[in-house]
Amino acid sequence: MKAIDLLFGDLASILSNTVILVILALMFVVSVRLFLDRRKKGYLSMTISIIIIGIQYMLQLYLKLHAIDTSHTAYMLLMLKIISFVLVNMGIYQLYNRTKRKQYVFFYGLIIMGFIVSILHFFIPELYNGTPGQVRLLQDIGLELYVFVLIFLCFYMIPPSIGQQIKYQLALTVFFFMQTAHLINAYMYGNAQPWFSLAGNALPIVYYFLLFMLLFERVVELMQAIYNSSITDGLTRLYNRKFFYNRVTQYVQRHLPISILFSDIDNFKKLNDTKGHQMGDDVLKQVAQILKDEAEECGIAGRYGGEEMVVMVTDPSIKMDEFAERVRKRIETETIVTASIGYSKYKSGLSAEELIKQADEAMYKAKTTGKNKVVKFA
Repeated sequence: MKAIDLLFGDLASILSNTVILVILALMFVVSVRLFLDRRKKGYLSMTISIIIIGIQYMLQLYLKLHAIDTSHTAYMLLMLKIISFVLVNMGIYQLYNRTKRKQYVFFYGLIIMGFIVSILHFFIPELYNGTPGQVRLLQDIGLELYVFVLIFLCFYMIPPSIGQQIKYQLALTVFFFMQTAHLINAYMYGNAQPWFSLAGNALPIVYYFLLFMLLFERVVELMQAIYNSSITDGLTRLYNRKFFYNRVTQYVQRHLPISILFSDIDNFKKLNDTKGHQMGDDVLKQVAQILKDEAEECGIAGRYGGEEMVVMVTDPSIKMDEFAERVRKRIETETIVTASIGYSKYKSGLSAEELIKQADEAMYKAKTTGKNKVVKFA
């Protein structure tokens, strides 16, 4: 065996199919595990499509090893390619979207259209009296060109509805060149052009590797989303009380010079009663965004409970009186509410709970002595 045999010829095709089957096996494991954990239709569609693709490549490998090449086997491989291509793209769409009836009609309609186009395969021998080779090429041309229709439809319809658009479009582009190289080699060179054969063997590996990375990164996105939901408040997207308290504890245990700002929206119950809970939620989000903006470069912001929000300032160069007043003024000018604010600074011997309680007491003093003001814990 020569090194060139690994790039061209039957051995290269066998090696390509083997590598693709390994990638598909990895995708199958990930997809099945996701489906068992989350029971989402997208993972089921991906799993089914991977099984069909696996059948396609195992059949292709078997036919190559046994030197079997007939019009019927070519038809089976083409239909498997079309069905798996549609299902894998439907699965990618479902990873990010709920599938409604019209989407099912669209995707399954593409498969049905493939079977309709395939009718040409059976009528060509009766309609055309050419050589066996010419008849074979004409039998397959309808389905081969229909693959391009599928590529362009998916390229146009799916990216606006999913994440990882660039990776997905790159995968479709690779599939387009893979199909183009296959057609040029088959219809212009009789599958005898070595460089197009190389492209036909290498590009499928790239394509399925990109699909594997797309699926893998979706797993990472889901894990990140689960983690974020466990440490943030669903309404304001600020850190929740537990995460905030744990972070303060970490800094206090290391005796780092931190400060705590504790804010409470004035007359919030009256706002809810008079203007409704939707307005109350909108105000909470506005105030939360202000705290998040101000804390972005010097600490973290959290929702402590109800309309109470807190900031841990980790930058010792920040002047807390100016910082707290800036927050208070922004709330007053940028929203329809005001806030009472208290703050405290860490001193040796304080626990995280005591430090936060001091800031809370300072806020309560601001609340009971006029509201819409800043008070430092004395």
